[in-house]
Amino acid sequence: MFYQKDKETMTRKETEELQLMRLQWTVNRCYDRVPYYRKIMDKAGVKPSHIKNLGDVAKLPLTSKTDLRENYPYGLFASAIEDIVEVHASSGTTGKPIVGAYTHNDLEVWSDCMARIITASGVTKEDIAQISFGYGLFTGAFGLHYGLQKVGCMVVPISSGNSEKQLMIMEDFETSVLIATPSYGVYLSEMAKDKGVSDHLKLRVGLFGSEVCTPEMRTQIEKNIGITVTDNYGLTELGGPGVSGECLERDGLHINEDYYLCEVIDPDSGEVLPEGETGELVITPLAKEAFPIFRYRTKDLARLTYEPCKCGRTQARMTKVLGRTDDMMIIKGVNVFPSQIESVLFTMDHIGPHYQLILRKKNFMDTLEVQVELIDANLLERYGELEALQNKIHSDLKSVLGLECKVSLVPPRTITRFEGKAKRIIDLRNENRQ
Repeated sequence: MFYQKDKETMTRKETEELQLMRLQWTVNRCYDRVPYYRKIMDKAGVKPSHIKNLGDVAKLPLTSKTDLRENYPYGLFASAIEDIVEVHASSGTTGKPIVGAYTHNDLEVWSDCMARIITASGVTKEDIAQISFGYGLFTGAFGLHYGLQKVGCMVVPISSGNSEKQLMIMEDFETSVLIATPSYGVYLSEMAKDKGVSDHLKLRVGLFGSEVCTPEMRTQIEKNIGITVTDNYGLTELGGPGVSGECLERDGLHINEDYYLCEVIDPDSGEVLPEGETGELVITPLAKEAFPIFRYRTKDLARLTYEPCKCGRTQARMTKVLGRTDDMMIIKGVNVFPSQIESVLFTMDHIGPHYQLILRKKNFMDTLEVQVELIDANLLERYGELEALQNKIHSDLKSVLGLECKVSLVPPRTITRFEGKAKRIIDLRNENRQ
């Protein structure tokens, strides 16, 4: 089994030898079977034979989400349709969806990668796992489902939504592992606490993914329902979840390096950055048959380290995603990430974990309003305390962000909850020109 520990404790030399062999295989497959890749490689003057060491990966052109959309739906497939047994796709909310394809072997690799991550989080075959991700074309639910079954867990594929039923099933089935987005995890944990069922649950581990899980969100969930939260990472473009995940040390996400080659680049220049520097993650899957790609620009910001973990695994690790280049807001010339705002809000008393960021244009300048939800509606009538809290949030945000923003405190339960990825940013700049 690929997920057993012998594969997670390879020496650096053994890992890199395997990565190079699989990188060469991937590049040859792209060049020989995908006309788009042959075209861009020829244009860049790169042949498969030029890839002689891992550093040569930088000779290859970068692949972007736009490239994938322009070849929708089957243009980047390297396997015949009769050899493809499953397809998944992104939501496509900003255009055509990204389509990923899988052969039987691709599904085996996917489930192996997920099983490693699941076992690293402390989950065993004795656990009962409730998958509260949405099923369908989304990769998250299926990736965890396959990995959990390989580990031997009993899987409860409840999907997302119907939160009352989620808690009932959680209690009645004695669920011990929860799989969800961090946003939905916060919501379910909040509901369990409000309804007084937290102490009745058998939950012990949370496997969260699909969006950034900040330390503050993790703390909120753990405080509400008393579980250990771990983070895992992947993208539809790379085959779904399974790229990396946290062990119980929670000191970075272990990368399945025998199946993924990771780089960090300067998002503006494209230059490869040295170990420890923050930049955009660029990832090459190394064993995909149906849908091979190379040097995919994830737009996620992170750092890499090659130091062995205290858990004994020797895989490279990535930090939790620190932000996304496409989530970054530029307000009055200042770069602002939602995660920075979250780091302030989640430390405050009297406010809940739900917020919205509203962008407007005033006097030809961008403005930011941070709407924050109160826990106690009675605070709205205690004007002195309300003003003090508002001033405190405003001051702390200004200190962290380096700019002025408006802070609005709103009544409990007025900000939209999300069962999937949270949509925090409301951009009204094109509607409010003055």
